[in-house]
Amino acid sequence: MPVISGPTDFNEEQLYVDLRATFGHSIFLKCEGFNFAGSIKLKAATEMVEAAEREGTLKPGSVLVESSSGNLGVALSMIAASRGYRFVCVTDPRCNLATRRMMEALGSQVHIVSEPDATGGYLAARINYVRALCASDEKYVWLNQYSNPANWRSHYRTTAPAIAREFPNLDVLFVGAGTTGTLMGCARYFREWHPSVRIVAVDAVGSVTFGGPPGRRMIPGLGTNVRPPMLDESYVDDVVRVEEPDTVRACHRLARSGFMFGGSTGTVVSGATRWLDEQDGRDLTTVAIAPDLGERYLDTVYQTNWLQDLYGDDILDEEVVGVGSHAA
Repeated sequence: MPVISGPTDFNEEQLYVDLRATFGHSIFLKCEGFNFAGSIKLKAATEMVEAAEREGTLKPGSVLVESSSGNLGVALSMIAASRGYRFVCVTDPRCNLATRRMMEALGSQVHIVSEPDATGGYLAARINYVRALCASDEKYVWLNQYSNPANWRSHYRTTAPAIAREFPNLDVLFVGAGTTGTLMGCARYFREWHPSVRIVAVDAVGSVTFGGPPGRRMIPGLGTNVRPPMLDESYVDDVVRVEEPDTVRACHRLARSGFMFGGSTGTVVSGATRWLDEQDGRDLTTVAIAPDLGERYLDTVYQTNWLQDLYGDDILDEEVVGVGSHAA
């Protein structure tokens, strides 16, 4: 058995769930939630912190500050606690209560931006607060997950090669789009080393990442109100946009099979199923990336009153999963 001395020393990289019995397609779901941060964001957080330490930007006495909807905040809280840094996470009301409590339990300060920016929504408001904080005192260090190349490099070095090793005959990779760090790291790797693999990005309806109109989004994780600076669409073969009710139904369908995943995973699985239905992809071998598990979503995605208040009483009545829009 592994014996570790730090929380970043363990991450299960080789666990996949076969979704054929549940969704009728050859989708293998790569589970990224089995580490002490509980999500794929541990990889980006570790890479960005270590790069900042090597460059001398982050040093004893520094205070980390980052804008996050949740999972990166937890990962940075864990790393900060283990390395002796203070950390301020700037988030907004959509951040799950369990996630906020986890960050605070790890010793971090959580600042909730209560009012969205007039043009850029909550994300722009969060970033504005981070910039003001950094301008107030040089001890604050913003890693800036939105444009930091260490974000996508972490997945170029780890996530994508791990998938390629397990699936040498992979046809399609489905990746959710948030900061697009995971998407860009994987897309760059496969373009360079396995160019026959198609990269399909999955985004939330209401996100402006790929040029769609802005709209209400209540499930944190994927999508953005500001186009991600690191996104290069030339590496992406196709885009699927998923409505939040379909995200919810995919999560509950997985849970009824005994697998509880987070909202981002529901979006990716719904989008992958929709894409494969449209492409008649029964003979394709595909992998979809599941960023986290479902425990942090018990008060939202898995809470009946929350769902009915936002999406109506019949939100869970439909068995159809993946009814979203599709864009090239």
